[in-house]
Amino acid sequence: MKRQLSASAALLTAVAAPAVHAAGSDMLRLAMVGCGGRGTGAMMDALSARRGLKIVVMADAFEGRLSSAWQNVNDMVSGTDGAAGWFDVPAERRFVGLHAYEEAIACDCDIVALCGPPGFRPIQYEAAVAAGKHVFLEKPVATDAPGVRCVMATNQIAKSKGLSVAVGHHLRHEVKHKEAISRIHDGSIGELKYMRIYFDDSGIWTRPRQANQTELEFQVQNWYHFVWLSGDHICEQHVHDIDVANWMAQGHPVRAIGMGGRMRRDPKTSEIFDYHAVEFVYPNDVRAFSFCRQIPNCWNSFSEHAHGTKGRVDIEGHGAATVTMDGQTPLRVERGPDGHRLEWEYFLDSLRNGKQQFDADWATESTMASILGRMATYSGAEVTWNDAIQSETNYSPEWTDWNSEPKSKPDANGNYATAVPGVTPAL
Repeated sequence: MKRQLSASAALLTAVAAPAVHAAGSDMLRLAMVGCGGRGTGAMMDALSARRGLKIVVMADAFEGRLSSAWQNVNDMVSGTDGAAGWFDVPAERRFVGLHAYEEAIACDCDIVALCGPPGFRPIQYEAAVAAGKHVFLEKPVATDAPGVRCVMATNQIAKSKGLSVAVGHHLRHEVKHKEAISRIHDGSIGELKYMRIYFDDSGIWTRPRQANQTELEFQVQNWYHFVWLSGDHICEQHVHDIDVANWMAQGHPVRAIGMGGRMRRDPKTSEIFDYHAVEFVYPNDVRAFSFCRQIPNCWNSFSEHAHGTKGRVDIEGHGAATVTMDGQTPLRVERGPDGHRLEWEYFLDSLRNGKQQFDADWATESTMASILGRMATYSGAEVTWNDAIQSETNYSPEWTDWNSEPKSKPDANGNYATAVPGVTPAL
């Protein structure tokens, strides 16, 4: 299936956004597309926000994942006051398969949450906006430059329709991030000179290959390990920190250089790198030194740091923030409520108050910055923003069903190739 702005979406540009229920009246109705770990977590976060929301539709590529998610959410609401008003997804509104998102979007709902593998996000977002739905997009919003351009085109249609689009960059809503970064922007630490950002941890899951499983099924089950589906962990995971760097710098990088490689992953199950180290260059020669790694038994960090001429900001992803200003006692800011819940509170409140929330422009820039970094590490070359965003490299296959052939396939020994710096083209 091609990722490009469809004629039907373009023709629907002028269609008005759906009416959002007034405060205190009917529930907002949510369709969840993608019911894995993040999708299940998003449903629980959305319901925990207690903002008059009912989940009415669920869709996933795989029956087992959908059934497990349905049971987990049902167990959460069971025995809770008002549970029947929060979660109502009978069998006829549970859809399975590669095209399940189309059936979900066609249902009577106000919001579509897209929480499946990122490689599907551009076409699913296009379809949801064409149908006039408000959208919650998980990050990243795409996995390559053609996907980014598709999302950018859809953003324009969504804005013209007055649709709200929230994006799952939960750090944007965390108390300690908002307070600490405001101190960068108000000049408390002087002129911003450079940043350091980290997402180093032990790694992720792998699901064994099953008998009679097609290659596409195997890859979608193991979506994190394939570039067309995840964008590599610099895009899928480290994009959180890259987004914070963009937020701190109030813009996106103009070029990048980097290095990376695959040392520990099993080549029979994965094509992505184990580590990426990137130097991003922002306007005014501000630098961001970016490190992400998925290797066990190593030093770990999920954090962002900004250094200015008069102080510094240090933020722990799941901890507190510290603002150190020359000559003053350091200011400590506690984390506050989990941003995963806050992002839903803000989104649902904006819908009830008739205020358009639109996160997708800056979130698309953050995704593109992570792709820029991957281009630099995969190739070993310096890559500019302007060249990167115009790249025609499209990792996605033309898929129609489970027998469709991915572009990346194992060799005669069952191994997946990976990028080779100095050999792999940058663009």
